[in-house]
Formats: sequence, structure tokens, C-alpha cells
Amino acid sequence: MPGGARISFNSLDSSLSSLKNCQSYINTGMDLATRVAFDLVESFNDAEDVNSMENVMLECAAMDRELNHYIRAIEETVKKIKQEKPEIVPDLKSLVKEKFTALESKNSDSDLQENEKYIYFKDQLKEMRKQFCHRSDNDNEAIEQIDEDIAVTQSQMNFICPITQMEMKRPVRNKICGHTYEEDAILKIIQNRKQQRKKVRCPKIGCSHVDVKESDLVPDEVLKRAIDSQNKQGWSTLEKSAGYDCFDTSCEISC
Repeated sequence: MPGGARISFNSLDSSLSSLKNCQSYINTGMDLATRVAFDLVESFNDAEDVNSMENVMLECAAMDRELNHYIRAIEETVKKIKQEKPEIVPDLKSLVKEKFTALESKNSDSDLQENEKYIYFKDQLKEMRKQFCHRSDNDNEAIEQIDEDIAVTQSQMNFICPITQMEMKRPVRNKICGHTYEEDAILKIIQNRKQQRKKVRCPKIGCSHVDVKESDLVPDEVLKRAIDSQNKQGWSTLEKSAGYDCFDTSCEISC
């Protein structure tokens, strides 16, 4: 047939859509596993429980890699067929499988540790352990709580946004320079500068980074928890100094 055979890619398009939906579920699962791990560290659970969440992250990273290979195999197969315009309708399933197998043959364990969400997990988990004084003994983390160290660590952390000059509620960290900002404030700046077709310099005084991008921002869960923890402690101290505890007790007795 002149111009090549008429090939329907409907089945492949449907497969792509399904795979991308599955990928979003995996990403959600990794986010949940990350938050659970942080909760475990914050509540001083056994290191084995925390490590089990890391295993979950690696399993999710493996599934994500496999889905990426399926998606890539389909997209590259479709692109090749459209370019070559074959006279005979090819076996799409076989071509996709062949491409997928070739991609999978190059797998290595290091691939999983390069997963973006796994990197974020490890980085934030390290900071959480510093904050909550989790100490390791020959890599078998023996978890120990020391109130004084926690207080010092928290007091040294900068909770103030360099843009708003107010305490952050939803801090995000710049992966490039490491500085943190209030999410809404930095996104507003990025959007305004984008409309002006200009780059955004990091608002932190002294920082040399001159191209802050939305894609470089990640939630700083450790900092957020530190801020929340300090605020809770502050309210608890305030309530005690105001005699709320005694007031509550007297009410219970009178009742």
C-alpha cells in the first residue's frame, strides 16, 4: 500500500494511559511510605521498623523503573513505526516486548538508589535522625532520645522564610543550593518572573544561585515537623505558665 499500511495505535495508547495511572499510584505509595518512616523516627520506634519503610521505597522504585521501561518501549516503538511507515502491519506486541526486554537487561541495583523519590527519602530521613538524635552502632541504629540535644538542634534551625521574613508553614527546599522558602512565596516570585521572561535569583542573602526553578523545589518535611514541634512545645509551656492545667483539674473536681 503506497505510503505504508494503515496502523491503529489505539491499543498502545490505551496501554500508555494505564501505565501512567499505575505510575501515579506508585508515586503516591512512595510518598506515604516516606511519611510513615518520618512518623516512626519522630516517635522513636525501633530502627528495624524504619528500615522496613526503606525496603518498601526500594520495591516501589523497582516497580517505577519497570513501568518507565514499558512506557519507553511503547513510545519508541510507535515513533519508529511512524517514521518507517512499513507496508505490512507489524506485530506491535512483539516489537514492544523486544524493546522492553532490551531495556530491562541493563538494570542494576544502583538504578533504584538514583530514583528521585528514594533520594529525597534518604536525604530527609538522615535529617530526621539528626534532629531526633537517632544514633547508630555499626550501622545498626540504636535509637536514643536526648531532650537537650533536640532543643539545641531545633533552636539552631532557621524557621524564617527569607522572602516573607515570617515563620514558614509549608517550607520547600531548593535542591540546587539547599535553601528553604515558604512555598507560596517562592512560587509567586517564580510565576511573576516567568511572565517577565526573567530568571529568579535565590532570595537567601549571599546565595550565588541565579536560576531557581519550580522543578528544583521539594517539600522539606523535616523542617516542617521541627517547626510544628517547636510550636507545640511553646503552646504547652504557655498553657502551664497560665495555669490552664490547674484550671482543668479544678473543673473536673467540681464536676
